[in-house]
Amino acid sequence: MLRSQSTFALALLGIVAVACSGDAASPTPDVTSRRAAAEGEIVGYAAPKHEAHVWKGIPFAAPPTGDLRWRAPEPAARFEGVRERLTGGSPCVQLDLRDAGAVKGDEDCLFLDVYAPKFAADAVPTGSARLPVMVWIHGGGNSIGDASVYDGSRLASEHGVIVVSIQYRLGVLGWFAHPALRASAHGAEDASGNFGTLDSIRALEWVRENAAAFGGNPDNVTIFGESAGGINVFALLLSPRAEGLFQRAISQSGILVSFTMAEAQNYTDAESPGAPGSSGEVLLKLLELDGRADDRASAKGVLESMKPEEIESLLRGKTPEGLLAAFGSTMMGGMYFSPNILRDGHVVVDLDPTKALGSKATHNAVPTIAGTNREETKLFSLFGSPYVRRVFGLPMGVKDQAAHDLGGEYGGLLWKAQGADGPLEAMRSSGRNGVYGYRFDWDEEGSFLWINVANLLGASHAIEIPFVFGFTDLGRFTDTVYEDVESAEALSRSMRSYWTQFAIAGAPGRGRDGDLPIWSAWGTSADAPEFMVFDTPGDGGLRMSSDTIDVPGVVAKLRTDARIRDAEHRCEVFRDLMAWSGAFSEDDYLEFADGMCAEFPYVSPFEVAANPS
Repeated sequence: MLRSQSTFALALLGIVAVACSGDAASPTPDVTSRRAAAEGEIVGYAAPKHEAHVWKGIPFAAPPTGDLRWRAPEPAARFEGVRERLTGGSPCVQLDLRDAGAVKGDEDCLFLDVYAPKFAADAVPTGSARLPVMVWIHGGGNSIGDASVYDGSRLASEHGVIVVSIQYRLGVLGWFAHPALRASAHGAEDASGNFGTLDSIRALEWVRENAAAFGGNPDNVTIFGESAGGINVFALLLSPRAEGLFQRAISQSGILVSFTMAEAQNYTDAESPGAPGSSGEVLLKLLELDGRADDRASAKGVLESMKPEEIESLLRGKTPEGLLAAFGSTMMGGMYFSPNILRDGHVVVDLDPTKALGSKATHNAVPTIAGTNREETKLFSLFGSPYVRRVFGLPMGVKDQAAHDLGGEYGGLLWKAQGADGPLEAMRSSGRNGVYGYRFDWDEEGSFLWINVANLLGASHAIEIPFVFGFTDLGRFTDTVYEDVESAEALSRSMRSYWTQFAIAGAPGRGRDGDLPIWSAWGTSADAPEFMVFDTPGDGGLRMSSDTIDVPGVVAKLRTDARIRDAEHRCEVFRDLMAWSGAFSEDDYLEFADGMCAEFPYVSPFEVAANPS
């Protein structure tokens, strides 16, 4: 689970956001961008750097406010005349990264942005000439994020695709299930609790209805997303409700995870325990905050005496600030934990997600890429690692590079097992073809003031995003992110080429121009599954590898790793893995820890998420 809440980490992620944001300060409408969408005619603007048109802040659903809070999204209303779409819509409700405890965004947030090659109004592709559509789902722990910072204009202009960046309800407003809300539900979707997932599905329905207006092919849609966006890509693979709405899928640093309805609803001390952030726990906290109970025990008594309609009235009467107040103590750089991707059986299959991917009958079996970064967790260890040097609480360097690198290596291995190798192997075991894996190894960042960013971050979480979107010219930030801009641009070109070729053909092959190493499907090697490694020539370049791993394999490697100093260090690395990962049940932990960390009690990843260190 993500643990960092550092200003420095946020600043670095801000640089990534800058890398993906290319709007002009005050865009001017471009009359040649006038398009007839299903809801009405709209006008966008010309991208400032690339030969693309951009339309921002398009509503794809009715505002989920008032009686539509915690309801399935409804189509946006039609309008008359022509409307300008020049600025992004409000982000969804979330804690403010810059002001601890404050809330930003709006419940009226179901907007998307569209990027397309710059066609004159009478030259928009039609028929068989229509372009593939790539739908981006942003990350942020499913509790923070904003679609408008991701600029798809370079992908669109250079590679002939339509890019759509979508928003979805977050956190407690995006995923929330309780019997009192189900009592007034209008159907299975309202009762599911999966409102954030349903928002993504509604956005895909909008794409199906409107892609042709922008020159896109509604029958060739690729969903792709990073971190929580990658988790949501897996969720759409597991959603019967999303069947037929997309034809390819790419998960970047996602993890295959879902929650039972008991975890989503019950108290944490129930016989079938809920997770922190469950609807039961949220209600107890709200009753305390309202002064209706002195403590958790008395809040239970109050809640159990309330009628369902009273509970619903309490929940629907809360402002967003009032709801998020229940999560203030769990704030992690703006992120907070509440159960999401709920196994309701209608929107998301009611199965263990790995088992669901293991059968064609229980998931949307489309061509899929899944991959992770080699040192994912280095970003999140900046403030939790004893090997990072800090001044006034901010990371300024590394005390012990070997130990810092080792922790990042094992965090990356476990993330790979959960987010790439495990899901890919499950899909392949179902008899599917067309599944592909990758690992992103690039670790050649530049410097920030006197800080060597490469030593701190390496091939960390989110670092691949600018490469996928094609942003290697970052103005004054260029030297911070890239030590060698030329080699970084070459690697970015390769990734863009593979991603868009996959969107076109359902296989990355040799890339868009056919000049790259062949990216073979997982399972086609006679010896072992293979995945593509992304790096610059000085560190091995683009190459296929068969160095796959599963969760027990990560622990087995750690148990015998000669680089570990002593038993205390070995246990430290193991417990750090357990702390951020949902891979370990208590039985797993006791089995894996035997002879290594058995003297330490098991700590649920839910507990760690609710009480970050």
